[in-house]
Amino acid sequence: MKLSLRKIKIVETPEANKLFLQPMSKSALLKFFTPFKDDISSYQLPQNFTYPFCYEPHPLTKLASEELQSKLALTHPKKSKTIKGRMYGVLVVKNNKGELGYLSAISGNNIIDKSVSNGNNLNLVPMVFELSNDNNYFMNNQAKVNHINAAITEKENDHKLISLQEKFALESKQSIEEINQLKSELSQAKKARKEKREWLANNSLTNEENRKISIELSRESVTNKKRLIALKEHWQAALNRTKSESDLMLNEIKQLKKDRKKLSSKLQKYLFKQYELLNSKGESKNLLELFKDTISPIPPAGSGDCAAPKLLQFAFSNHLTPICMAEFWWGASPKSEIRRHGHFYPACQGKCQPILTHMLSDMSVDPNPLLNNPAEDVELEIVFQDKDIVVVNKPAGLLSVPGKTIQDSVFARIKTKFPDAKGSLIVHRLDMATSGLLVLALTERAHKNLQHQFIKKEVSKRYIATIEGSVEQNSGTIALPLCLDILDRPRQKVCFEHGKYAETKWEVIQSNKNQTKLFLYPITGRTHQLRMHCAHPDGLNAPIVGDSLYGTQAERLHLHAQRLSFAHPITKEKLTFEIEPNF
Repeated sequence: MKLSLRKIKIVETPEANKLFLQPMSKSALLKFFTPFKDDISSYQLPQNFTYPFCYEPHPLTKLASEELQSKLALTHPKKSKTIKGRMYGVLVVKNNKGELGYLSAISGNNIIDKSVSNGNNLNLVPMVFELSNDNNYFMNNQAKVNHINAAITEKENDHKLISLQEKFALESKQSIEEINQLKSELSQAKKARKEKREWLANNSLTNEENRKISIELSRESVTNKKRLIALKEHWQAALNRTKSESDLMLNEIKQLKKDRKKLSSKLQKYLFKQYELLNSKGESKNLLELFKDTISPIPPAGSGDCAAPKLLQFAFSNHLTPICMAEFWWGASPKSEIRRHGHFYPACQGKCQPILTHMLSDMSVDPNPLLNNPAEDVELEIVFQDKDIVVVNKPAGLLSVPGKTIQDSVFARIKTKFPDAKGSLIVHRLDMATSGLLVLALTERAHKNLQHQFIKKEVSKRYIATIEGSVEQNSGTIALPLCLDILDRPRQKVCFEHGKYAETKWEVIQSNKNQTKLFLYPITGRTHQLRMHCAHPDGLNAPIVGDSLYGTQAERLHLHAQRLSFAHPITKEKLTFEIEPNF
């Protein structure tokens, strides 16, 4: 097993590690600073820098992205959507002459398809840290890791070890067979002794004859028990001998793996320390410092290699003033995540949040729009209520339950309106961006019953959604397992190894060239299930209109819980509610 902390580019020049210790020469800087081709005198500069985790791209970043995309498209004019996808970023900057231009970057290592980069003058900014091959510390320790890897491979493939493992497996099988066979024989003998004792009890033998036969039967029983014990001891001793021999060899492998883990951890920390990231004041912190107070103090692999940190690092190191920034996906979507060709995306939370929080700490940044409550003045419509339950029509933008920063929610409003309600109220939820029908329990008894109905899938739910584009069939079923993308919360991803089973049935209501209206029937209730199943290439490959996570942002997400049907938790009466969407 090779050390795989991250993908590292080994470069020939020893100056690579000193890249950001001093500004580049003017001639070198010109290579990365790209002036706009079009006249931008009419563009108004933003008052604040881009909030990288939720933004609408500024017109200048759109223009810069279009210019970079035109370079990328030169090589594959008809196949850009099918090449291996990567995330690119642009940073509009001002130089010390007051001139506006932009920097370009790619997420991950800077090694990309030669056919894409050759002759296209992409001018991607360098990595924050690139390892030179004259770094004796790293190279010597890497050589040790490689040596350990070779030793582990050699010992794991040793014919003697393989032979011992095969022998142990064979002996284990044989021991079980012989012991079970003897047990069967002894069981039959025991049955025969029992029958003979019953026969003795029913026959008129002399006491002496009866005593003599009973002693023989008892001796036979003791002898048989000893035979079983002896056979077990024989095989246990044989297995112990074989295992002892193989354990000696396995322990050597175990120790080598411990040594490798220790050395790998040491090298990992060394690499993390080399990633010294700046802010506009020139204050520097390495990855270990930036992640030490996070949930996972060990930085995820690839931290510091995303486009946004690269762009800001280059700007700060070369006295360029950041104006605004955007990142877009170029190429085919990954199989697990949803990335659409040419679409803009925010910076990832898992790897970039601690880094960018530091890098932008002393800059004037746009406020986080996710801290605003879009449903603050929107009424929550009550569709039905009695002493046990309440059914509401949740507006888009209102949380189902309180969030970290926004307390206003369906739960909070119902708790205020029904102060005597007992229990946790909430039985199921809708995404903040989704509108539609929700049932809440006002008593603990009602809550328990409704919860049971949801678990048993006795509750019927139907959604209406408008998706981008058209579909070939009129109905179908999507089954794609889903799990949280821990490096990019709250996004979900398709994962056949760790994902939870998720199934959705769908049916076309009406369709035109640009959009299709659907009924969606969630058989399971995974987070973002309907949104993922619509947007994923192996689903409908058509995101829901207004889906800012998996598609394109609009005035609202076109997803609405239109029908809800269940049995009243107390009266058992069948209740069905329908509310049409406002899109």
